Amino acid sequence: MRALIGMSGGVDSSVAAYLMQQQGYDCVGATMLLFTTQDVGKCASAENVADAKSVADRMHIPFHIFDLSKEFDQQVMAEFVGCYLKGLTPNPCIQCNRTLKFGAFLERAREIGCHCIVTGHYAQVAALENGRYCLKKAVDEGKDQTYFLYTMNQEQLQHTRFPLGGLTKAEAREIAQEQGFINAKKRDSQDICFVPDRDYLAFMERYTGKKSIPGNFLDQEGNPVGKHKGAAGYTLGQRKGLGLAMGAPVYVTGKDMQANTVTVGPNEALFRRELIAQDLNWMTIDALREPLRCKAKARSRMAEQPATVYPMDNGTVKVEFDEPQRAITPGQAVVFYDGDLVIGGGTILEAL
Repeated sequence: MRALIGMSGGVDSSVAAYLMQQQGYDCVGATMLLFTTQDVGKCASAENVADAKSVADRMHIPFHIFDLSKEFDQQVMAEFVGCYLKGLTPNPCIQCNRTLKFGAFLERAREIGCHCIVTGHYAQVAALENGRYCLKKAVDEGKDQTYFLYTMNQEQLQHTRFPLGGLTKAEAREIAQEQGFINAKKRDSQDICFVPDRDYLAFMERYTGKKSIPGNFLDQEGNPVGKHKGAAGYTLGQRKGLGLAMGAPVYVTGKDMQANTVTVGPNEALFRRELIAQDLNWMTIDALREPLRCKAKARSRMAEQPATVYPMDNGTVKVEFDEPQRAITPGQAVVFYDGDLVIGGGTILEAL
């Protein structure tokens, strides 16, 4: 079996390549070139490419660079900017996984005769008795990345391997050190790769060539309480960077993109019990036809919470949590779990 390994230059994908080689696969390494300029981000930096090639050379496997910068611009960065300008808070990692890492990358694998693709994600693929495939949580729950992978379809699941799913991060680093990989101690990236400084508003201004228009911060009663730098640059639940002195902590609780206003208020104003989600992808089932009890998470770092998912006539679902949840944010993902298995997920349209 021939496997195409997505090698980012980090320790996880390097160890994934090594483990697949140990399992007897004929491995080919590849890095996706996502940027054509060096000042946009780190994902395709010369250092990362060099690290990936160093590991591939050490393993004596072929190494390719796939230029997907045009696709990344059109399908990830443009989508990111467009969502923010609509008042949403997108998750570009999920979009990149959907369109590039498990879309375009799988197509490239087939073009060069590979039977499967491999990445360093902390997740597992499970084959169910009903013939379907689904994601299963990684053994290291602190590193589990199934939330970001819920868009994978049945074909992608069938032809993807996640060799790190059964390891802890510490074990992966230990393997890298034992093999003498140059990136064994390389730190994990925590930022959106094309906005490494986390200044989303500045990135959008560079990308669109348009300056953001300042507007009013409003309190819960609609009274102006200060000036913001542009409504697109704020997200629900945000506290840092508001520059407001109101005698008590305040958070972004709402935005009106047409009026260019950002509403702030106390933490308790952020809690909601229900949401509507669209663009659903199902794994353990082919469709939702009746109410489903499960656990759900509406952002990557929240613990899963008991909820009921109701199918709606227009292809959306309504999710009702047993208890109110903080900062349910349109544009983010809601993912449904049955124990360690991912049932499916979708994009949050609105919080109720």
